[in-house]
Amino acid sequence: TITPADLHFERHHAGIPEIRFEDHELLVHGMVERPMVFRMSELMRYPQVSRIRFLECSGNGGGVYNRERMPTEVTVQALDGLLSTSEWTGVAVSTILREVGVRPGANWVLAEGGDSAVMSRSVPLEKVMKDSILAYGQNGERIRPEQGYPLRLFNPGYEGNTSVKWLRRIEVTDQPTHTRDETSKYTDPLGDGTVRQFSLVMDAKSVITFPSYPYVLPDKGWWEIRGLAWSGRGRITRVEVSTDGGRNWSDAALEGPILDKSTVRFRHLFEWNGRDTVILSRATDETGYVQPTVEQLWEARGIRTSYHQNHQRAWKIARTGEVTFGLGDLV
Repeated sequence: TITPADLHFERHHAGIPEIRFEDHELLVHGMVERPMVFRMSELMRYPQVSRIRFLECSGNGGGVYNRERMPTEVTVQALDGLLSTSEWTGVAVSTILREVGVRPGANWVLAEGGDSAVMSRSVPLEKVMKDSILAYGQNGERIRPEQGYPLRLFNPGYEGNTSVKWLRRIEVTDQPTHTRDETSKYTDPLGDGTVRQFSLVMDAKSVITFPSYPYVLPDKGWWEIRGLAWSGRGRITRVEVSTDGGRNWSDAALEGPILDKSTVRFRHLFEWNGRDTVILSRATDETGYVQPTVEQLWEARGIRTSYHQNHQRAWKIARTGEVTFGLGDLV
């Protein structure tokens, strides 16, 4: 399920800067023993790691959360296309932080980009020490300008905006920095009137890619439902499919290898009887987290949030064979 680099989704805050590989530098400072500046040629001398991981925009699927604005004639790409999976190559952030020596009391890092918006995000130190990468490669080639050339921070399983592109500075801190980018947006207004910050992990999610709009089933009989599932919490362990609007569920077959924080394909055969029906999928990951219904998300978070909308997606199949998007109600 690796996405070709030239088809990887793009999201920019202020265009794509032109940066020369030989001129780019990364400053690492703050609560460290030895503040250092690394040139790209120096970073590439450190031990290299490669990981196949997904990257997803925190607003992916945002158009299918509000019932009053719910589209029906919309493709999977338009709904959930801000997701891609690549092999990311670079230096483990932990390697560089051990080089500079993190001081006691440090708990966060601030990552700053070199675009004109100076995109900046706070990330827990525990996360970057665990599995984050200073990525300079993607799918066996140099990372492309639209993906952060020559260097980006990559935080597996976290919302995409934290994987700051054109990375030029890492500051080690004792608390979140609360930059413009993480106070003006990337927060979750909740149903009780409070606001939650730093909802960083992209929870388990699955989408049916076939059949979906604008496909038309030409005849009743046996059909294979296909789709993708992923979770920022770890590996997908189960995907279930319902062909009757969520009343009954059956296990789908998963295609290996099933990797940590990566997309996995699922398949399920069903016999369509030619009547109106609704098909859905739901994913479970290795932590036991189960992809929620939209009603469960509304209850937990209210209806105003713009991020982390990982509820179950449904496709309505009409008697005519036409497939359109829906919340899951049988009509």
